[in-house]
Amino acid sequence: MKQLTKAEEEVMQLLWKIKRGNVAAILEELPEPKPAYNTVSTIVRILEDKGFVSHEKVGKGHVYFPLVKKEEYSNQRLTKLMDGYFQGSFSSMVSFFMKKNDISLKELEEIMKNIKEEKK
Repeated sequence: MKQLTKAEEEVMQLLWKIKRGNVAAILEELPEPKPAYNTVSTIVRILEDKGFVSHEKVGKGHVYFPLVKKEEYSNQRLTKLMDGYFQGSFSSMVSFFMKKNDISLKELEEIMKNIKEEKK
């Protein structure tokens, strides 16, 4: 899976949220100051070239939708982060974030409980 730039990732986050939309719909979701319409259109076409987005023709315009699931992309990014900074060790990564974010034992137990429930 290809790497996304910050701008591409921001547009993908919005497409995952709205599921389908034209450039105007994506632009409407972006925070102020909003980029130019042509900028968003270019980013969407790049995402299409990278295989993250596709479109269907509706009237004279295009409606875009994600091809890559958010969970799939998140998993790939997390794996890359873990491999690059924590030598592939999940426990080292969790330990790092616990120390940096001052997570209590109770909070960690709650996280573990949630993980176990999701695996069911």
